[in-house]
This record gives sequence, structure tokens and C-alpha cells, in this order.
Amino acid sequence: MSSVQQNGQRFGITEPISLGGPAELDVIKTRELEKYLQDVGLYESDEEAVKREEVLGILDQIVKTWIKTISRAKGLNDQLLHEANAKIFTFGSYRLGVHGPGADIDTLCVGPRHATREGDFFGELQRMLSEMPEVTELHPVPDAHVPLMGFKLNGVSIDLLYAQLPLWVIPEDLDISQDSILQNADEQTVRSLNGCRVTDQILRLVPNIQNFRTTLRCMRFWAKRRGVYSNVSGFLGGINWALLVARICQLYPNALPNMLASRFFRVYNQWRWPNPVLLCSMDEGSLGLQVWDPRRNPKDRLHIMPIITPAYPCMNSSYNVSASTLRIMTGEFQRGKEICEAMETNKADWDTLFEPFAFFEAYKNYLQIDISAANVDDLRKWKGWVESRLRQLTLKIERHTYDMLQCHPHPHDFQDASRPLNCSYFMGLQRKQGVPAAEGEQFDIRRTVEEFKHTVNGYMLWIPGMEISVSHIKRRSLPNFVFPGGIRPSHTSKGTWDSKRRSEHRISSAAVSNTTTTTTTEMSSESKAGSNSPGDGRKRKWGADEALTDQPKPSKHIAVSVPVENSEGGSPNPSVGSICSSPMKDYCTNGKSDHISKDSVDKVVVFSKDPAESLPIEKIATPQAPSQEAEELEESGDFGNQMIQQITLQDAIPMATATIPPLEATTLNGSLFPNEAVEELEVLPMRQPEVAHRASVQQRKPIIKLNFNSLGKTNGK
Repeated sequence: MSSVQQNGQRFGITEPISLGGPAELDVIKTRELEKYLQDVGLYESDEEAVKREEVLGILDQIVKTWIKTISRAKGLNDQLLHEANAKIFTFGSYRLGVHGPGADIDTLCVGPRHATREGDFFGELQRMLSEMPEVTELHPVPDAHVPLMGFKLNGVSIDLLYAQLPLWVIPEDLDISQDSILQNADEQTVRSLNGCRVTDQILRLVPNIQNFRTTLRCMRFWAKRRGVYSNVSGFLGGINWALLVARICQLYPNALPNMLASRFFRVYNQWRWPNPVLLCSMDEGSLGLQVWDPRRNPKDRLHIMPIITPAYPCMNSSYNVSASTLRIMTGEFQRGKEICEAMETNKADWDTLFEPFAFFEAYKNYLQIDISAANVDDLRKWKGWVESRLRQLTLKIERHTYDMLQCHPHPHDFQDASRPLNCSYFMGLQRKQGVPAAEGEQFDIRRTVEEFKHTVNGYMLWIPGMEISVSHIKRRSLPNFVFPGGIRPSHTSKGTWDSKRRSEHRISSAAVSNTTTTTTTEMSSESKAGSNSPGDGRKRKWGADEALTDQPKPSKHIAVSVPVENSEGGSPNPSVGSICSSPMKDYCTNGKSDHISKDSVDKVVVFSKDPAESLPIEKIATPQAPSQEAEELEESGDFGNQMIQQITLQDAIPMATATIPPLEATTLNGSLFPNEAVEELEVLPMRQPEVAHRASVQQRKPIIKLNFNSLGKTNGK
């Protein structure tokens, strides 16, 4: 009998998908995984673990001394002065037990009502820390969404938050998991407490903490290697990955980490976003705090990948995710699923799963965002601000090009050793896959970039010397400092899983291209024959039309953010207006991408329309006998529907059922990488606007204009 059945406890809002335990092979594979994670250095040494405990003890004594000092200064009576106390809690990766060597410690200081945030925490305590020789790199951020102080204590990085409770005395056995702790607390205190409360709740809601920790270490390492670990860039951060892994642990309570990693990719590859991931039912509470609820909060309907925190007040931890970053992550889930399936037949190993994503080989075109400042301290502040705004550039480009131009932000910055006060960020660019390209299609994002720069330069702490520039750069022109060791590789990666998949895709695409060419040639021959037939006017007309299509098509200029006048200088083009689409539609229906192929000279790009693209996901599933686990997964579909009973959205938003389809369901898009076979974007000179009533137009500096070359007629090339 399973451990869950023995304890009579159910984790999560639904029944598990499978209660099956590990086979002997799973035990072996889990040992291999644990050894792999050890060998790559994800575990700290015993000496470092002891040092962290000592540092936390020192920090606890510092805040206790601080609270005594300010209590005495504010004239509290002897009893309150004697009982004055502050307490340190930990949260994040350290509290979850998945931190690695050199990782910072997320800490929370809980103080009494008379110890204010502005005057005492960022006043007296900051002064005390600045005067201590063992404290270095002190960096207070009082105006952040969650105010904190960052510093190093004896070489250990600390992020310290503050929660001011409406209590005169903070007991040493304070339990912050109780909802009553939030009563009469200010908004910043509620946000500061949320990290600890969520972390503790996660550990309560998983059936096996050790298996959860090993699996989470695995998935965090995988996400970092694949470039999808960054909350600020629009991907997922530490708490997001922890919640996703915890849900898989609930659905497979007796599985080992090897099994949980495989199920992670299977489940989330087929998850129908924007259905939320929930570890427990959402409690509206009695304190009147706002919780995530698309029925009542219109802004919650805009979230496309909701991952809900389990502690009151429940919030969406992944509101930064955009359509582009969601597309990238679902592609990575698909890749992970296929590699795990290959591992079961010994055709792949853990090295294959953890292959780094070759970001600077994946695209032909990039945006380079360069920033600079007058000194190191200014650059640190400027970087923090710009990084928090980069997601807005991705969203603006998506919106202003109607999702036709897709962005892939790199989650980290790069620095040229010869220019220490400069920093660069990069975004991969590609036209939306699966949409036929128009001849000479252009994406004019100059206004978008200028709008973004204007927003960034509105930084309240901006000072002269803080500069930002944005430019379009091709892959062959990437600076050397983005490559390991500052050395540009002489050739692209070969022999990796990704490169093999790209090669297979090119071969299959070439076959599609040949088929398309043959079909086009046959149609052309038929049309010519038809045009010479005196008795068939229809064929004659069709052939004439086809002859006209051989002529070059006019360029399709997509202008964004500004009205576009027609050729007569009349009213704005109605096709360039703002477009509002349903924010809660399913962005992850399988089989939505079209195949893209290139010929051998990399000039003609052939798009073949997938005939099953418009079919519902149930129709796209491969018709094969489901395994036992797949049947369990299908039968347990109620776990999503039970959640829907708590969040009934039929009146507010069209929401798909949360039932996960069978594990064998596969997409018809054979490519794991939606960025394959990318088309060229060309830098074009800025075109002057046509103004009928003005004789001359002021010259503007060319910024960015992106042009995609589309296919010509295959029978005419």
C-alpha cells in the first residue's frame, strides 16, 4: 500500500494521477541524477553550510540589539524595553533547502509596531550595518515593490526584508503562518511576509520533502541551462519553479525524482494555459485582502500563465510571463519530454537534458540594448532599473506588431572587459512561425524603441551619465564578449540534441519544399495548357491571374504606434489600429506551428500549411493505445474541473477545462525549436513620411527598421 494511502492524506486539490511507486530502474536512475547534480556543484560543502548558520545567528543578534536601541531611544518603559525583540526568518531557496554554493540567503526581520520601516529599519539599522567591518556591499532599496537591504555579512550575501507587526512585543515562538498575523498590517508588510508564508506552505503541501528538493534542484538547474530562469525577463523565477514542481509531487506522490522530472515535462507540455496551477484551494479570507480572481479583477484576466501562491492572500507569481516567453517555455517543455522518453530507451542521458541553449546560434537577428553610467554605483542602480523595464520592450514589440514579430530575451547581461562601465542585453528576433510571409514584409519598430527609451529615461533617480541605446544586429556581427572566453566559435554546435533536431527538421522541410515545388510546377503547366485551350474561359482566366502573380508584389509596410496615411494623404489606414484580443485564450494548443523550410542556398523559404492546424487538440492526438499511466491521467481529469468549480469563469472569461489530455498526445509540429529556419531581417534606411501639405520634412536619425524577405515563386526562381 502506498505511503499516501497509509497516511490517509491527500495533497492538492485533486486526487493523484498515479499512486505507483518506483521500479528498480527508477531507483538506479535517481541515484544517477543525484550524483550528476553533485558533480556539477549544486550542493554546498559542510563548511559553507556551517558558515551560513553562523551568519544567520550573527544577523539575529544584530536585529535584537537594534530593537533594544530604538526602544530605549523612544522612551519605552522598563518592561517593554526588557521584552523588546525582533526575529529573523528565512525563505526562498535557502528555506526550501535547494540553495547552492555562493547563493544568497533571503531573510525577513519581523519587528514590533514602534520600529518603523522608513525611520528605523532604513535609518538606525542601516547605520549600524554600515559601521560594521564585517558588513560589505550594503545596498538599501527602500522604494522597491518589496523594500529590502542587500549586503554581505562575513562574505555571505543577504537580502533582508522587514515586516512591521501591530504588536508591542514579538514573541520568540511567533508563528507567521497564521492568517491573523496579517491583520492591521500595512501593504508592504503583507508583501514582505508573503515570501516566508508561501515557502512554509509549499513544504507542508508536498508528500515527500526530500524527493521534492531533489526534483526542484534538477528543474532549477535545467531552467538555468536552457535560459528560462529569470522572473524579471518574463520567464519563471525560483518560486515559480518550486510551485510547478510541488504540483507534480502532489500528482505523483510516490514517485522518485527521476520519475518526477519526466512527469514534469509530460504534464506541463500539455497543460492548457491560462488554466492556473494551484497547490490548494484558494481562501478568500476574512481580512479583505485582494486575492487572484479573474472574475472580479480585470487585470487578472491578462495573465497567460498563472501559477498561484498557496498562502493567503493568494497571488499570481508569474504575472511577468508574455506570449513570447510562454511560447519559448512550452517549446522547452516539449524538448524535455522527448529527451526523457529517449532516456527510457537509453538514447539520451542527463547530459542531453541539461545541454545549454545556444542562444547566439538560434537566431539571425538580435536587438542589442547597451547601457552605461559614470561610475560603478550608478551603473548598478541603472542596471536594476533597466532590467525591470526590459520586459516592457518585449510586450511593446509584440503589441505593436500584432504578435507577428517575436522576441526571445536573454536572461542575463553581458559586459565587455575593456568597458567596465558599460553593459549589454540581447533579444533574439524572428517573425511569427506558421504565418505565411508577405513579399517584402517589414516591421518598423523605431517608434516602439523610442517609446521604450523614453520610459526608461523617466527613471526618478536618473543623473547625467546614465545612457541607453538600442540597435539591430545580425548574428555574424555579434560582439565577441558574448561568447565564452571572448572567443567567437569557428562553427556552430554539432552533435548536440538540438543540432540533430535542427538537421532532421531541415531534411523534412526540404522534402516538403520539393513537394511544394513539384505541385507548383504541375499547376503552372496545367494553367498554361488551360490558357491555350480556346473553349475553357475559366482556365484561361486562371492562367492569366497566375501570370500576374509572377510580378513582384508591393512591399507591405507595417507601421506601429502612429497612424499611416494612404497614398493620397488621406485618413489613417484602418488596418493599423489597435487590436484587442481575448487575453485568456489558450496560447498552447498543440500543432499550431507551421513547418518552415529552406533550400540549399538559404534564399527561398517555403511555408507548408499544416492541414491539422485548425483541428482541436483532441483531433491532433496520435491515435495509439494509451499506457496505463496515460489512462490514469485521462481519468483523473477531474482535478482541473474541481479547481474550475472554485473559480467559475464562464460569465467573465472563456476558460478551457483544466483536464490534461493523454500523455501520448503529440503535436504535429515536428520542430522542438520554433526559432529554426529564421528569416533575414534587414536594416533599411528610414522612409520619410508622406505629407501632402508640407514641402520638406525634417530629417530624422535612422533607428531600426526590420525587413523580412519572403519567398518568390518557386517556378520562377
